[in-house]
Amino acid sequence: MTATSTPVFDLREVSFEYGHGVVALRAVSFSVQRGERLALLGANGSGKSTLLKIMAGLAAPTGGAISAFGAPLAADLLRDTAAAHEFRRRVGIVFQSADAQLFTPTVRDEIAFGPLHLELPRDQVLARVEDTLRMLGLDDLAERAPYNLSGGEKKKVALAAVLSINPEVLMFDEPAAGLDPRTQQWLLELLARLHGAGKTIIIATHRLDELGRIADRALILAEDHTVAAVGPVAELLADRDLLLAANLIHEHAHYHGEVLHSHPHGHVDDEALEHVEPLPHEHDHGAPVPEGNGAPVPDDHSGL
Repeated sequence: MTATSTPVFDLREVSFEYGHGVVALRAVSFSVQRGERLALLGANGSGKSTLLKIMAGLAAPTGGAISAFGAPLAADLLRDTAAAHEFRRRVGIVFQSADAQLFTPTVRDEIAFGPLHLELPRDQVLARVEDTLRMLGLDDLAERAPYNLSGGEKKKVALAAVLSINPEVLMFDEPAAGLDPRTQQWLLELLARLHGAGKTIIIATHRLDELGRIADRALILAEDHTVAAVGPVAELLADRDLLLAANLIHEHAHYHGEVLHSHPHGHVDDEALEHVEPLPHEHDHGAPVPEGNGAPVPDDHSGL
């Protein structure tokens, strides 16, 4: 991770309430640096998805303030066409359910939608679509309707639609949800390649088993919607009391003879702690991802 004086995101006392006083976040403060891999952890209902939406400019906080790339991220800013285009070009989000963001007749159209919306030249749009199809292995699905695809294929198409914009920041809400083991492994390797290309990656999840392979630092939301802790992944995974209090693991009680014993049990275990080092960038399969803010695109196109 390469830190800069101006964080990609800076949140100060951010709160959010839905109608009728339903609290989702309480006074959340933290920063995200360029090139960082950050996991947002918490039990279901702790506010992870809401926090991700606020950072993606899809919801405005009801309290506190957030800045992105050194400028306030306010609702009126995103109503300005030029400012909104610039922000959407730099930040992309993949939702937990791919069905929430797939709506065009074909996979090819889905991938082209973002670049077209950004009013890129037609030749750049075509190059980005072809490169993205090839990079994610979607060539054979290009003319298929997204709603006819499997869950894993839909997730790949949703990711392709975001990557075609070539954002600096990639956000994921429960990225492994609904994926089979093979596709989960494919996603882990792709995330490592994207990080190696200089992307800032923010992932909301409650799974701890692969945490050391997808993030360097984590923020844990408590069930009262406040920040329970922020720190290196290895440090947080080692704090069993913290994980128990945040309902990320639970205590498993059992008897040995007439004596009742209990121990933590959940998505984290000793094997998970062996994976706190990130995947090496050299571990790569498929089309290469150039370094820097160039594109997840092979060959010599100037797009993605």
